[in-house]
Amino acid sequence: MVNEGPNQEERDDTPAPESALQADPSVSVHPSVSINPSVSVHPSSSAHPSALAQPSGLAHPSSSGPEDLSVIKVSRRRWAVVLVFSCYSMCNAFQWIQYGSINNIFMHFYGVSAFAIDWLSMCYMLTYIPLLLPVAWLLEKFGLRTIALTGSALNCLGAWVKLGSLKPHLFPVTVVGQVICSVAQVFILGMPSRIASVWFGANEVSTACSVAVFGNQLGIAIGFLVPPVLVPNVEDRDKLAYHISIMFYIIGGVATLLLILVFIVFKEKPKYPPSRAQSLSYALTSPDASYLGSIAQLFKNLNFVLLVITYGLNAGAFYALSTLLNRMVIWHYPGEEVNAGRIGLTIVIAGMLGAVISGIWLDRSKTYKETTLVVYFMTLVGMVVYTFTLNLGHLWVVFITAGTMGFFMTGYLPLGFEFAVELTYPESEGISSGLLNISAQVFGIIFTISQGQIIDNYGTKPGNIFLCLFLTLGAALTAFIKPDLRRQKANKETPENKLQEEEEESNTSKVPTAVSEDHL
Repeated sequence: MVNEGPNQEERDDTPAPESALQADPSVSVHPSVSINPSVSVHPSSSAHPSALAQPSGLAHPSSSGPEDLSVIKVSRRRWAVVLVFSCYSMCNAFQWIQYGSINNIFMHFYGVSAFAIDWLSMCYMLTYIPLLLPVAWLLEKFGLRTIALTGSALNCLGAWVKLGSLKPHLFPVTVVGQVICSVAQVFILGMPSRIASVWFGANEVSTACSVAVFGNQLGIAIGFLVPPVLVPNVEDRDKLAYHISIMFYIIGGVATLLLILVFIVFKEKPKYPPSRAQSLSYALTSPDASYLGSIAQLFKNLNFVLLVITYGLNAGAFYALSTLLNRMVIWHYPGEEVNAGRIGLTIVIAGMLGAVISGIWLDRSKTYKETTLVVYFMTLVGMVVYTFTLNLGHLWVVFITAGTMGFFMTGYLPLGFEFAVELTYPESEGISSGLLNISAQVFGIIFTISQGQIIDNYGTKPGNIFLCLFLTLGAALTAFIKPDLRRQKANKETPENKLQEEEEESNTSKVPTAVSEDHL
C-alpha cells in the first residue's frame, strides 16, 4: 500500500462515464459552462429543495474535488484508507480508557484520588468541546490527509510523553501526555462519516462508517482487557512502575507504526466521486459560503437538533459507564479487576458486532429512523436489566446483561453518525458529526461526575437508575425525529450508477469522459 503517482492513477482509474446531473430536470447548469474541475458549477434556483439545497458550510478544499464530476466510480484504495484510520482510532481509544480500567491501581501508584484518575478519562471529553469547531474548520480547509496526519502524530506524541511519568510523583507528566492524546482525539472522532462519504459508494457508506467507528470501539475493548493483565495489582511501587512501563512502551511503538502507515496509505481523495450524492456535494459547494452560517443552518434543522440531544444522551451514558465500570464492579466484587476489564471488553465487543450488523442493515434497508428508534429502546431495556442484576453476586449474570446492553448501546453510535449525514445533506459531514460528538462529550462529563458522586454516596444502583432516566428521555425524543433522508433523495435523482472497481494497472488507460453542453 503506497501512494500512487499521478500517472499510475490515470492508468488505474478507468472512467465510467455518467453525468451526475444529466437526467435530472430539477438541476440546471449554466449553459456556457461545462463540468470541469477548473470551472465551478452553479445550481439554479429550481434545484430540488430537500436534496440539493445550497450548503452554507465552507467549500471543500480545492484539492479535494474530483477531477471529473461526470464519472461515478469507487476506488480500491478506499478499504486501505478506512482500515488505517480504524487502527489509529483504536490506538487513541485505548489510551482513553487505559487508566479507568485499572482505576484503583493507578490511584495506589500515584497516590491520588479516584476523582483525579476519572479526570484522565474526562479530559478527552473536556478538550473536545472547545477544539471541535476549529478542527472541523481545518478539516474543511485542508482536507482528510492533513487532519489524519495531525491526529496520528499527536496520538504518537502523547504516548511517548507518558513514558516520562513512571515515578509516583510524576502524575502531572501523565496528565500532560493524556491531554495531548485527548487533543488527538478531536482530529479523529469526526472523521468516520466524512471518510465514508468521500471514499465509498451509496450502498457502502453505512458499512464503511461502521468499520471506521469499529476501530474506536475495538480500542476501548482492548483498553478494558489488556491493562489489568499487563499491570497486576501489587503493593510494591517499583514493580508497578516496571509493569506500567511495559504497557506504555507497547502503545508508544504501536502509535509510531500507525503514524508511518498513515503517511504512506492515506490519500486526500479518490480520483472520481464514489456516489451521485458526493458528486452533487462537490458541485453545489459554494466557495463564498460562511462556516458559522453552516452551523447556524444545521441548528435550524429541528430533526438534527433532536438527534444531537438523543445521541449525546446515549453516548454520554456509554462514556460514564466505561469510566466508572471498574469502580462499580469492584464495589460488588472486590479483587476482580481482571473480570471488570473483561466485562468492559464484553460490552464493547458486543457493541462492535451491533455496529457492523446495523451498518449492513442500513445499507440494505435505508430505514434510518426505524432502526435508530429500535436500537435506542433496546439500549434502555438493556440498561435497566443491567442495573438490577449487577448486585446479585453472580459475575456470569453481569457478563450476559452487560453484553446485551453493549450490543445496542455502542451499536447505536455509527447509526447516529449516518442518520445525521442523511438529515443534513449536503452540509459538511465533519460539522454534523462534530456537533454530535460535542453533545456526547458534554453529557459524558455531566454523567460521569454525577454518577460517580451518586455511587460514592448512595451506591451503584441509584447511579445506574440515574442513567436509565436520561436514556428514557432520549428514546422518547428519538420518536419525534422525522426521517428526512436528503442524501438518499439525492442518490435517487437519476437512475443509479453501477459502481465500478478501479481496473488493474496493466489495463489500457482511457481518457475520462467530459460532459458536453449538448449532453446536459
